[in-house]
Amino acid sequence: MSTVRWVLINRASELTGYTVNAIQHKIKGGVWPQGKLWRKAPDGRILINLEEFDRWAESAPQEAA
Repeated sequence: MSTVRWVLINRASELTGYTVNAIQHKIKGGVWPQGKLWRKAPDGRILINLEEFDRWAESAPQEAA
């Protein structure tokens, strides 16, 4: 069985812990680039790329504890 890469905002919110509002602000503010982290489906709904979300989340440098 293959894993789902593109999900609707509500499902992305459930999986990532970011609220729907926070995701929408990241999209509108350009924090998440269109075509990479999100895209519009043929029906006009916004889809989030979970693989790219993981890369984005892992891109921030971490401080030593």
